[in-house]
Amino acid sequence: MASKNILIVDDDPIVLRMLESALSKNGYHTFKAESGENALRILDALAIDLVLLDVVLPGMDGLNTLKKIRNHPTYGFVPVLMLTSRDSEIDHVIGLELGADDYISKPIRFHELIARIKAVLRRADSNRTSFSKVVFRGLVMDLSSRQVTVNDQEIELSFKEFELLCLLAKRPGRVFTRAEILDTVWSEEGFWETRTVDVHIRRIRKKLEEIGQSPLLIETVRNVGYRLPMSL
Repeated sequence: MASKNILIVDDDPIVLRMLESALSKNGYHTFKAESGENALRILDALAIDLVLLDVVLPGMDGLNTLKKIRNHPTYGFVPVLMLTSRDSEIDHVIGLELGADDYISKPIRFHELIARIKAVLRRADSNRTSFSKVVFRGLVMDLSSRQVTVNDQEIELSFKEFELLCLLAKRPGRVFTRAEILDTVWSEEGFWETRTVDVHIRRIRKKLEEIGQSPLLIETVRNVGYRLPMSL
């Protein structure tokens, strides 16, 4: 199974290091931000699976950062687990009302934190797989029949081409690195080179051109990876 990407948002460098260490030991990829503004920039650039968000942050606090996340058209669905050193029940209630998936109080008990993270990620994965279709602009992918249409024109994709395009389509606007794509689409099939991803992207683009559709449906982000752009 592919490792999940977790964004840790906390202004305390000691807490950041402790959380990074604990999550890495449990097989998660971690990214760090010391402010809400930096967290939003990372969410714009990377495919994040879960956010650990401290309530007390400099500038834009955690609750307002959560509000920004939930109102965003691209990453508004990302699970958020709030971190708080406050004992006030009102902070927990407000966070949950604003769309937090769970919360945990400091000082952090790491076994409990990992258990809560696993539970939140399981719910998120279950919610994503419960839908039978992925729809993005003119692209429609039927997950049960594995039929793909672009502006009502059917396109024949191989198994891996379908999985790759589906990965991008589930998170339009998000940049996936070649390593992330390999880890997700080819995760249990031994060693593959990153050029494998490029070859499959070229094949998908060629098939799009063959049915008169723009190959720019898949955008190359130089030195990073690929995404489906929110607008052409």
